[in-house]
Amino acid sequence: MYQGYTVITRQDFGDNLKNFLKFSSFYYLTVINRRQVSVLPTILKSLTGNTMKSFEGKVAVITGASSGIGRATAKAFVAEGAKVLAVARNTSRLESLKDECKSAAGQIRVLAGDVTQEGDRKKTVDAGVKEFGGIDILVQAAGIIANGTIENTTGTQWNDMMDINLNSVFRLMQLTLPSLTERKGNIVNVSSVTGTRAFPGILAYCVSKAGVDQLTRCSALELAPKGVRVNAVNPGVVVTNLHRNGGMDEASYAKFLEHSKDTHPLGRAGNPEEVADLILFLASDKAAWITGVTYSVDGGRAQTCFR
Repeated sequence: MYQGYTVITRQDFGDNLKNFLKFSSFYYLTVINRRQVSVLPTILKSLTGNTMKSFEGKVAVITGASSGIGRATAKAFVAEGAKVLAVARNTSRLESLKDECKSAAGQIRVLAGDVTQEGDRKKTVDAGVKEFGGIDILVQAAGIIANGTIENTTGTQWNDMMDINLNSVFRLMQLTLPSLTERKGNIVNVSSVTGTRAFPGILAYCVSKAGVDQLTRCSALELAPKGVRVNAVNPGVVVTNLHRNGGMDEASYAKFLEHSKDTHPLGRAGNPEEVADLILFLASDKAAWITGVTYSVDGGRAQTCFR
């Protein structure tokens, strides 16, 4: 019973979808004729089992998808009905991601690739178009971090940082534009709090993320007339493998996370799912009037002085 009404669902009709649809149409008209419209939306949802997902029919290409923010974002898009092409270098992690998404509402394909290689970048875009017919959303979460100051950062370290954190972002944006323009799609770049604030000891990383922020803003202005939106998210410290992969051992990382309780006004580091939630919002139709913005999702970190 629902507010005095007997609610009959599709399951009551077994596999006879034709009879179910007949009944649904009849009941719809009956409810209208009796002017019982206040409960109509809820009743009809129960009748039809309407589970339309917010990204159903959309195609999202996500880099850095094997771990951290990229992985959480890929899983979130698939859960919301999207067709996802997950790109990363780690094949085994990609396969485990695919396994985790088997029962999700959307579809996922995985592609092993290095975003610093032009051939792999082109292969990524070609795969998105070939597998799914086009690209609606590009999320760029691939990235690295490393220690280094103005005095001791080598040219090779500088170039490596720029190649993956900035140059690959620029080139993939260019390569996906034909499809994004055709489908009025959008881009979400994963930047960092270090793009908006200065921090010592990670010089090249800070500069690369500041570049992503300005690339986001400038391209948003240029692509707005084409109906393509471009935004970025700027996380604070998030519990991922980023710092471990950058050379931090487990003891140092545990100490770093503990210190983050003091440096983030909300008293903790973030988790990848919290960043993924913001990425999904920016990529959705709910953000249709938002472009050129770099959004902090950092527990208040960007509002503080260095400590």
